[in-house]
Amino acid sequence: MDLALRGRVAVVTGGSKGIGLAVVRTLLEEGAFVVAASRSGSPGLADLAGPNLLHAAGDLMDPAFPAELVERAVGAFGGLDILVNNAGGPPPGVVLPRGPFLDGTDTDWQAVFEFNLFAVMRLTRVALPHLVERGGTIVNVSSSLARQPGTNNYEYAAAKAAVSHVSKGLSEEFGPQGVRVNTVSPGITRTNWWTDEGGVADMFAGAMGVDRDTLLDKTLPEMMRLSTGRFVEPQEVADAIVLLSSPRSGSTNGSEFVVDGGMLKEI
Repeated sequence: MDLALRGRVAVVTGGSKGIGLAVVRTLLEEGAFVVAASRSGSPGLADLAGPNLLHAAGDLMDPAFPAELVERAVGAFGGLDILVNNAGGPPPGVVLPRGPFLDGTDTDWQAVFEFNLFAVMRLTRVALPHLVERGGTIVNVSSSLARQPGTNNYEYAAAKAAVSHVSKGLSEEFGPQGVRVNTVSPGITRTNWWTDEGGVADMFAGAMGVDRDTLLDKTLPEMMRLSTGRFVEPQEVADAIVLLSSPRSGSTNGSEFVVDGGMLKEI
């Protein structure tokens, strides 16, 4: 299927690894121009180097960076059609997952909201005039945790719930101006956060007395009641994001696509 993305300009945050890298790769394969924003590069991003890709290094928690990012995209490729707010998770200095509510401080909550909500809103604010001009689209990456309250990760889940809420409002306000806003909510996804040496998989494996591969391939999918029996792959989330970025999804606005391996059970 031709997604009609050739020549369109996209900004993808968190574009150096995981879901973001898969989105960058897929957009490039569809012929788009892509600005990948991240704190630093990666071997995977370097492998995609070419005239259609620009890496913009910076910290989204710096209030000045969103405007610089959009300016670079417009200066390099002449405009902006697609914004993928993918960056999220624990900001520097914050360790997730976190346990009980009383373990989190105001500082922890503020940092998580700054990265997962306020940075998204700042970038959206500066991108919207360009998106309105060209009839563009926004895809915000939320989380299945936004819809599944639990007894840990309160601040992250609350920040993602806020992203989902604001996305719905933006779709209503800017839909009549030609800008579609949708949300993709991944479930437990096999990203670097899990798989890096010393990452979350190693932490859980040590606590549960199983080896890392058993944890990832069997223990956690069973515990999380994943009906597919496995983690979500980053490319599967990227495919949903890129489809929503496409004119092929021209009547999809204010929607949430859940890509979670069947973790959420409610209707």
